[in-house]
Amino acid sequence: MACAAVAQTEEPTSGGGLNIPADVVVFGKNDPGVRKPTAIVNGDIITRTDVEQRLALILVANANAKLPPEEVERLRTQVLRNLIDEVLQIQEAKANKIEVTRQEVNDSFERVSRNFKRNPVQMAEYLKQIGSSEGSLKRQIEGELAWNRLLRRRIQPFVNVGQEEVQGIISRLNASKGATEVRVGEIFMAATPENAAEVSNNLRRIMEQIRQGGSFTAYARQFSEASTAAVGGDLGWVRPEQLPDTLAAAARDMPVGQLAGPIEVPGGFSALYMIDKRQVLTADPRDAVLALRQLAISFPPGTTQEQASAKAATFAAATRTIAGCGSAQKVAEQLGAEMVDNDQVKIRDLPTQLQELMLGLQVGQASPPFGSPQEGVRVLVVCGRDDPQVADGPNAETIMAQLEEQRVNMRARRYLRDLRRDAVVDYR
Repeated sequence: MACAAVAQTEEPTSGGGLNIPADVVVFGKNDPGVRKPTAIVNGDIITRTDVEQRLALILVANANAKLPPEEVERLRTQVLRNLIDEVLQIQEAKANKIEVTRQEVNDSFERVSRNFKRNPVQMAEYLKQIGSSEGSLKRQIEGELAWNRLLRRRIQPFVNVGQEEVQGIISRLNASKGATEVRVGEIFMAATPENAAEVSNNLRRIMEQIRQGGSFTAYARQFSEASTAAVGGDLGWVRPEQLPDTLAAAARDMPVGQLAGPIEVPGGFSALYMIDKRQVLTADPRDAVLALRQLAISFPPGTTQEQASAKAATFAAATRTIAGCGSAQKVAEQLGAEMVDNDQVKIRDLPTQLQELMLGLQVGQASPPFGSPQEGVRVLVVCGRDDPQVADGPNAETIMAQLEEQRVNMRARRYLRDLRRDAVVDYR
């Protein structure tokens, strides 16, 4: 008690209005990083199994990155926080008489399954194999649907964007024809002055895992606190000037495929991922639509690198003789190659490494072979090409929707912050 008396006589610091003494004496030990990953949130239980199954979704997205044990433990702690927020969101939606039906969840689960090129039964089996479960993913889907529906009822009707504001943006776009427009992904994590350093470090570690091969989309879905988390953090096409000042400054100079952050923004920190770029109201060659014929050969299991290289060299020599899609079919038959046609491929949608390559090809020409011993080797033959016309700028409805989304996001963050403040969370 003597120590306490001495501490109380010290001149207090501001502490953000908390009146915290400058010389703090801590009684007992407390390590917030040492917690069992279970909690009771306003009476609803989050089990260790819930945490581990959700964590498995993140780990499978990092199959190409080797995560040290301490990083896995940090992710486990973050997953628990996310699950607490998810429970709060579902509870608040139910308190406002918002229900998400089982059929709606199943429909969304089916769409997710198709994204993984599986049907729902195959997807459930895949989730089981990686240590997760169908129930865990459906719970996340339910949380996203419930929260978005709640925001549409409680916040969106009270967000106003004036026609004058929209017309002002359209006028600036027309005046800046040829300027850069970007498509970026964002991971936003809320922070206060007290935990800003911790949140910034957490986001920095997430970015490092993405650079090592982790999926930006998967991390955004699990960790971003913006409403765009449900679409993998994708903000869509925007002018840098439409973003907050600190994000705009980063987006102007980022090349496609680069990460930037942590960037301080009002209410927290963001990481940006440059998905694509284009010029405002200017025809972009990468918007050309190609009709492609793909020739592919695969290697049997156990094929050595030397054997694969020899077979790939033979394949490359044969495909160099291709002069049009008609001869491509003959070459495919001679080599026993698999042939697939697709007449609606936009150059912009191809992997970055192939975009510049395909831009230089004329109708009838074939790309150099590409691939790997694991996935086989293939070439693309251009059978047709529709070059883009002068691009249309975003219409008033699109701009209004973007502005409304930004403002709904800001209010949603405050809403969730208030739910956290009022919640009773018992860690076990």
